[in-house]
Amino acid sequence: MFQIKELTKQFKAGRPIFSGITKKVEQGKGIGLVGPNGSGKTTFLRILSLNSFPTSGSVEYQGINIHEQPHDYLKQVGLVHDEETLPQHLTAAELLEWVLRSRNLWDEKSTSAVNQMFADLSLEEKDEPIGTYSTGMKKKTQIAAALIINPAVLILDEPLRGLDESTRKIVTDLLAERKKRQKAIILMSSHTMGNTDEIFDEILSFPLPKQNQKS
Repeated sequence: MFQIKELTKQFKAGRPIFSGITKKVEQGKGIGLVGPNGSGKTTFLRILSLNSFPTSGSVEYQGINIHEQPHDYLKQVGLVHDEETLPQHLTAAELLEWVLRSRNLWDEKSTSAVNQMFADLSLEEKDEPIGTYSTGMKKKTQIAAALIINPAVLILDEPLRGLDESTRKIVTDLLAERKKRQKAIILMSSHTMGNTDEIFDEILSFPLPKQNQKS
């Protein structure tokens, strides 16, 4: 369970991008983040994925402050960033093997699990270098890397961006299944709300900060 308490982030003194967010998120629940560009959705997810620190407030997972004791928490997190973070020289197959081995999760069933993940996502180019992939293929690779560890928490920044309609449906079905069967927490931003009814139990709105609003 997440316990988010009075979370505030500001980049300039007295100018918070968001402030006072308090939220409890149980296992098996999905939260959709909505709001215009610049409203703080990505910053919020970066704090939850330990890529940023809050100005004030705290985030606890299973009763432990994630910024004070990050190691065990990160092992349980599957992450998709909206920015490009993939190693371009590796193939998708090599990347997923590295993800599993780096967490000591590789075993005799892993090759089959990796191949099934690629089949589920229709990623036929798994043995080609990631640097040769289209935007949609790179996004599918990120999603595969996030899901292959069977995470307790999925933090997803625009995971549907760059995907065609049929692939978006495949991805949302996979996420809904993880939420239902494995009780994963899903925190996800998306400009595309179609096919997300089975993922989101609640919507968290991020208004544009006052200093960014047009008069």
